[in-house]
Parts: sequence; C-alpha cells; structure tokens
Amino acid sequence: MEQVLDRPKEHTAPVGTGTVRERTSLGSQIVTLIAVVVPAIGLLSAMGLLWGVAFNWVDLATFVVFYVLTGLGITVGFHRLFSHKSFKCKPWVRAYWAIIGSMAMQGPITQWVTDHRKHHALSDREGDPHSPHVHGHGFIQRIHGFAHSHFLWMFTTKGMERGRKYGRDMYDDPMIRMVDRLYMVWVLLTLGIPFLIGYLAGGFSVAKGAECLVWGALVRIFAYDHATWSVNSICHTIGKRPYHTRDQSRNNWFVAALVFGEGWHNNHHAFPGSAVHGLEKRQIDISAMTINAMKRLGLAWDVKSPSPALRQRMLDAKTHQEELVAS
Repeated sequence: MEQVLDRPKEHTAPVGTGTVRERTSLGSQIVTLIAVVVPAIGLLSAMGLLWGVAFNWVDLATFVVFYVLTGLGITVGFHRLFSHKSFKCKPWVRAYWAIIGSMAMQGPITQWVTDHRKHHALSDREGDPHSPHVHGHGFIQRIHGFAHSHFLWMFTTKGMERGRKYGRDMYDDPMIRMVDRLYMVWVLLTLGIPFLIGYLAGGFSVAKGAECLVWGALVRIFAYDHATWSVNSICHTIGKRPYHTRDQSRNNWFVAALVFGEGWHNNHHAFPGSAVHGLEKRQIDISAMTINAMKRLGLAWDVKSPSPALRQRMLDAKTHQEELVAS
C-alpha cells in the first residue's frame, strides 16, 4: 500500500480543551529533572556499588524484558500507532500500547504525540521542539544544538503544544484521556513491578527488591531515554540520507539497534505514515516485525508502507536534487 503523508491538520482550539503554552511549565521541568537525574543516580550507584556484587540473572532479565516491552510501547505505540496512524488495531490492543508506552516514563501520551507531530510539521526549522540545526552554525552553537536536541529541549520546549492543533484526535478519544489521567499509576507500576520481582525472587528481601528496582527500572529508564534522545540528536546529525527530505534526518544503524528500528530516520521522514522504517533488507526493524506479527494474528490491519514505485520516485528526486546542486 502506498503511504499517504500524515500531516496534522489545522484546527481551532475550543475553550477548555488542550493548552498551547508559552513556555514549559515548572511542573514539567521538575518531572523532567527527576526523569533525567534519578535514573543517572541509579546508574552510578549500580556501577559504583552493585556491579559484580549485587547483580544477578533476575536483575538482567528484568532489565531486558522491561527495556523491550516499554521500548516497543514507545516505538510501536506512541510513535507509529498514535503519532502517525500507520496501522489500525483492536481497542484493547490500542489500550495496551498506550499503557505500556506510558510505562517508559517519557511523559503522558498526549504530550509525546503532540510534541512529535509538531517536530514533523516543522522539522529542523524554527518551531521544531528539538532540532539541533536552529541554534547557529558556529562550533559552540552546534554543540549547544546537539545538547538541546538530545535532552535540553525537555526543559524549554517539551509539552508546549498540548493543544488541538496537533492532538485533536487524542483529546477526543476517551481511552487516551483515561490513560493520560492515570499517568502516575503507570509510573508507579514501572518502578514498583521490578521491585516486587526482586523482592519475591530474593526470598522476600527488601534489599533484593531495591537491587532489582535499580537495574530493572532506574538503569533501564536511563538507558532507553538516552537511546530515544539519540534519534533527535544523532539521527539529525550523523548518518546516511538516501532520500531527499526537507530536513536533516539521517539513517543510523547503531541507533536503530538501540530503539528497535527508529534509527532508520531518513526513511521515516521520507515516508512518515509508514509502519515500516527499515525499508532495505539489511535494515533490521524490530518494531515493524512486531506490527507484522500482530497483523498475522489478526490484531492489526491497514498496515501502511511505501510501494516500490513510490520509493523509487523519492530516490529519483534525491538524484535530481544532487544533480541540480552539482550544476
């Protein structure tokens, strides 16, 4: 199926629905500070105090399982399903992806989706919430731009577009509104379940519960956050650009490996409505594999991907653009 460009439509915001803010709220800054600093403290404590002393297969298994589940919650759920509507699925499957994505602790679903849609609408231009390319061209400005796109943006531009312009469908969905209202419940679960696993596996030991909390929650959140942020920073700076797009999106295999196919970012910006980002045979895309598995099980349908003809037209456009520049 040929991919249809998924651009957010313009809407007039009725009174009392959504909020477009002049600046990131203090509460959002505090939550972001906690999300950035606390997992980092967990990683340092793991390295300095627990490594080789208090780390076992239960901690490792919890880390891996939660990294994969919540990570796919972001890539399959928040990104490809809710932000770009690249496939359809049953209501309970939508609810699962909304909840498990919230457990990645990257913010409520409406905030994530509206920020991301704004990024696509204004990619690498003024107004993009996390572009590394709108801060000047000097060395210091480039460093600042990279840092901004990686994590500093969460202190200044995150959550500013929680209005109906980029999120009308989200605010009109009762299930999404419920998941949003219960966001702190999902945060407690993403922290509490690893503690409970360690507590039970360790013979009702609080110390083992705390150990598993560090590895299965704090370190895991820290690791996946930086992997996700790398899509904003590295994948708009370092990598290949097989398709001509109006932004600086790039394919980066290393980031793709960390975030289940999201690192094929130039492919994604060329075909934003596609459920498949890894378009070439060697471009492994675990998220697309997950969506295709759901399709085979009858849990997903209308899975979008660009046709070979559309991909070729985009490649020809890139060649034509290069010829124009060369001439």
